[in-house]
Amino acid sequence: MRIVAAQELENWLASGKVLEQDGRGPKVVALPDGQLLKLFRPRRRLWLVRLHSQAQRFTENASKLHALGIKTPRVNEQGWIDHSAAVSFCLYQPLPGQSIDKLFLHERQRFMALLPELAHFIRELHMKGIYFRSLHLGNILLLPEGGFGLIDFLDLRVKRRPLGPILAKRNLEHLHSYLKRSRIDDFPWKKLLSLYQSAN
Repeated sequence: MRIVAAQELENWLASGKVLEQDGRGPKVVALPDGQLLKLFRPRRRLWLVRLHSQAQRFTENASKLHALGIKTPRVNEQGWIDHSAAVSFCLYQPLPGQSIDKLFLHERQRFMALLPELAHFIRELHMKGIYFRSLHLGNILLLPEGGFGLIDFLDLRVKRRPLGPILAKRNLEHLHSYLKRSRIDDFPWKKLLSLYQSAN
C-alpha cells in the first residue's frame, strides 16, 4: 500500500467536507470528485494493525459482501497515512441510499411498511454467515432501487455456514443495545423479532 504524503492529506481535508469526526479528528470526508475518504485510527494492537491495516480489512470485507450479493460501497484505493501509528485510509464511491435511522426518525409510516423487508434482510445476513457486530440502523441503507445495503462494515466476520441460534441472537442483541444507547424507546423491537423469526 502506498503512503500518502502529508501535503496530499492536507489537500483532501482542505477541499473536502467533513461528514464524521471524533476527538482525534475527521473520520469520513466527502471529496470534490464524489469519493469519500475514510480514515482509520486504531486504538489498540498497533503492532498487529501495522501488519494488516484496517483499510485492508474494510476493503476485504467489501469484497466478501459483494461476493455474497450484499450491496456495499466500491473501494477505489487504500493506503497508509501514518504507518508507525497504524493510521490508514480508503477512498471509495459512496453507496446511494437513505440510512434506516433517518427513515425511522422522519418517515415512520414508510419505515413500518418496510419492517418485514428489513427483518428478512437481517435474516439473510445471518443465513449467509455474516456476523456484523456494528449492526445498527445507521449502517443499513435503503437503496434507490429497493432492497438494502451495508456501510461501515469494518467490524464484520463471514462464517462458512449460517450463524447458529446463539450467534444470531448475540448479533441481534448488538442492535438492541444500539437502540438503548440511542434512547430509541419506541422502536418496534418485538415486531422486528417476530418478523425475523418467521422470515424464510
